[in-house]
Amino acid sequence: MDGVTAPLAGEHHTALVAAVAALENPNFATRLADFAGAPVSRVLATLPRFVDKGLTKAVDAALQRCLRTAIQSLDGKPVRQPRPWMSTIAAGVTGGVSGFVGVAALPVELPVTTTLMLRAIADIARHNGEDLSQLEPRLACLQVFALGARSAGATHSNMGYFSSRALLTRLSGNAAAFLVERGTAELTAPMVHKLMAEIVSRFSIVVSDRLAASAVPVIGAVGGATVNVVFMNHFQRVARGHFTVRRLERRYGPDLVRHHYAQIARQAAARR
Repeated sequence: MDGVTAPLAGEHHTALVAAVAALENPNFATRLADFAGAPVSRVLATLPRFVDKGLTKAVDAALQRCLRTAIQSLDGKPVRQPRPWMSTIAAGVTGGVSGFVGVAALPVELPVTTTLMLRAIADIARHNGEDLSQLEPRLACLQVFALGARSAGATHSNMGYFSSRALLTRLSGNAAAFLVERGTAELTAPMVHKLMAEIVSRFSIVVSDRLAASAVPVIGAVGGATVNVVFMNHFQRVARGHFTVRRLERRYGPDLVRHHYAQIARQAAARR
């Protein structure tokens, strides 16, 4: 048996199955629809145009804040069992405030929520053996915001996990090399801007779905807090999948993990 088709240990195969389920089906609107029994994606067409423009601006500001956090202060914490419920509760509180105030609260609430999410993602990364004293794993945390944002309406977001990750990794590598050479004062440089533009374009899809959810009667009755909890849990699930794959690649090599990933994905698709 050659190295590319060698089996994974049982626990690692089980972990990869869970990762495939998270990474090949990262449609937040579907998860909201599963929760509420409501066609959330149909509401997107009813959003006023000014909301779309304001949303993109709010997403960009939120992710710029996360970029600074990722570069400057994600390292230096001890490895521990992730405690996602703490960030989820906090996100629920901010979502409740946003739900009460409405769309006008988004520029204030979204940076807080995304930073809480980034901290939770970083905990998951550390637990999976990532060295967050290095810039590349920290940028891999930011990639989660893009990897969790595929949607049926966005062609560029319909790529599978490895295709999406390859694009993001190339952009992250260019940005990391530039930042190591020039320092964090150059966050607006073209190399960094290309990475952030890709993440913003994808993450905006999910934020749009979250915003649209408030117009769905079933979800709107539950409130912004619950929507934000689903929002937070969605990206934590994607983060667990992403960093599970990276952990297994360090152990078995990328080719073997990709072989088993593709096999599991084909089997899952055949069962649908």
